[in-house]
This record gives sequence, C-alpha cells and structure tokens, in this order.
Amino acid sequence: MKDHIQRNTRRFAFLLSFLSLLILLSSCGFPGIISAAQQLPQVKQSPQPTPLPPVRFPEDEGSHHNLTEWWYYTGHFTAKEASGKEHRYGFELVIFQVLRSDLPPVYASHFAISDITRGEFHYDQRQVMASAPLPAQPATPGINVRAGDWQIQGENGHDHLMAAMNNYAINLNLTGQKAPILHNGNGLITYGLAGFSYYYSRTNMAVAGTVQDHGQSLQVTGQAWMDHQWGDFLTLANSGWDWFSIQLNDTTELMIYFIRDASGKTISTYAGYVDQQGHDRVIAADALHITVLDKWTSPVTGITYPSGWKLVVDDPQVHTTLTITPQLKDQELVVRESTGNTYWEGAVDIQGQHKGKAVNGMGYVELTGYLK
Repeated sequence: MKDHIQRNTRRFAFLLSFLSLLILLSSCGFPGIISAAQQLPQVKQSPQPTPLPPVRFPEDEGSHHNLTEWWYYTGHFTAKEASGKEHRYGFELVIFQVLRSDLPPVYASHFAISDITRGEFHYDQRQVMASAPLPAQPATPGINVRAGDWQIQGENGHDHLMAAMNNYAINLNLTGQKAPILHNGNGLITYGLAGFSYYYSRTNMAVAGTVQDHGQSLQVTGQAWMDHQWGDFLTLANSGWDWFSIQLNDTTELMIYFIRDASGKTISTYAGYVDQQGHDRVIAADALHITVLDKWTSPVTGITYPSGWKLVVDDPQVHTTLTITPQLKDQELVVRESTGNTYWEGAVDIQGQHKGKAVNGMGYVELTGYLK
C-alpha cells in the first residue's frame, strides 16, 4: 500500500502550489477566495466508510464533490500540409478542479503544443473561478469541465478537447481503444486519516480533428493518453518524480514512475503494463532498470533535467529494452500564474525490443522536483 500511496503523488505538488497561490491571491481581494487568515478545510479526521463505492462509468468520468480532481491528456498527432509533407505535433491539455467549503470550484489549466516539425514548444495557462457552486448532481453523465474558453467534454471514452493560444488551437475528438485501467486493481487508493483517491487511465485513445496552426486549419490524426484522479486528499510529499507513458506500435502500453525524496534518492518505483487485449499487470520494481543518456539545462530557469533514457524491463513476461528520446529538448512549462510551479512535460520517441521483436512508439515524460 505504501507504494500505491507514493506513486500517486505524481501531481500532488501541483495541488500544493495551487493552494499556496489561492491563499496569495486572497490578499488581492479576489471574490470567493478563502482569506489568508482562514485555514483551508481539513480532511475529515476519521476514515472513510469501508468499502467506498466502486468506480462507475460514465457517472464517475465527470466532476465530483471532492477537494481535488484533474483530467490530464497528453498525445501526438500529425497533419498533411498543402505541400503534402507530414507535420508532427505533441500536445498536453489538463484541467485541475479544486473545491473548498461551499465556494464555487476554482479551475487551473495548462495547454501545450510541441511543434515537432518546426522544432518549437509553446504553452499557455488559465486560472478561473466558476460562477456558481457545483450542482448536487450533474445534468448529464460524463465529463464537462472548462477553464475559460478551454474545455473537456466526453462520455464512455468518447472525449472532445478544445483549447487555443497564440498561433495554435485544437479541436479534437478522442476515442478510447481499450477499457479504462483502474489503478490498484479497483481504481481506489486509501490514505487512512489523510483521505482517499480514485484514479484511472485510458492508455490508448485514437485522435481525430483539427489543429489551427498560424491561421491554417489542418486535419489531424494520432493517439493520446488520459489520466483522471479525484478524492479528498491533502497529504503532500516534498519530492519529485519521473513519469513515463509509453505507447508501442504493437498496441501495448507501459506506465512507469520513479518517485524521489527531497534529497533526490529514489524511494519508490512502479510500472504497469497493458497488453493488446487491455489487461493490465504490475511489474516488480526490481525488474526495472533505467539509465539517463543525456541532460538539458533550461535557458529560462536554469534547471537541469534528464533528457533521454535507456529503459530495461527485466520481466520474463514483458521483457523490454527501449531507448526514449525527447522529440524536443525544450518542453518546459513555467506556470506560476496558474498552479505556481515549473516542470518539464514533453513528447518522446521510442525505439527498442519488446518480447524479442523490434518495436517503436511514442510517449510522454513528466519531470518534477529538479529545482533545488
């Protein structure tokens, strides 16, 4: 259970920074923000009822009346330009929802485009408060969240994403190719007195739609990965992590975490494998071996990140050796105006061997905790 708790700290640092920012903004008189003189509501000091309700689809795809929730999409798509040349992109779109007391929810959002063909990385951010509290029951099942003019809608793995920033806009339809993966077997991670969290992923989603690229509308196709997590949790770890989503061309997927403490020591390792039929299994931590192949230092923040990896999964049922290479060196987000933090999240290319056969693929890597 310790490993389950640790591996799900992947985005807890966003919450910590976000809550700190909310308190800071309260001194500026923003309506509805809790005063800095007040204490944030605490998680109930008694365990949640056992057992907690199971995850239900599509009811649990949408917003919940919990302290913390997010919908996180990363992926890749290509378009054909008028010249006939292929144009490659990566993308990230995430919306965080934070609820406190009976106040309307606050939403923070990040939208990023990795323009691989141009060799450029662009991102933007939002932070908005809803005009009214969440209704007791959603009007319809499924996802319906927005941060300003950015929005995520969907039901039963048929999702629609819209976001725009300077020179880029996406209007994408995503279709799940496999059933959602419930982490920890049932999608529920309990923290005792500290609270609980539900967590699932859609590890293989087909992408179709359009990208507006410098005013030109292009039809795109590709694939994406989606995470959804929610619950009453406030426990935060002063740590960092390297997170990998790996989508191979044999239609298998891997999700891997390496969690570090404040000193930089790896304290927890986790890997989940999803086969062609959508069955998932946990890989033993001692079967994972990763080597950093290169580093990159941000000219904006001065932070040095790992930048390229060799991954070996020494498991007899999932024997895999992969080289993971960033599609762009610079895919760093400095989002202090929304969630108050800095991190690297970027598209990667993958080459190697899986079960004795040559494979390639694409993925995303998230790197946090490198600012010391």
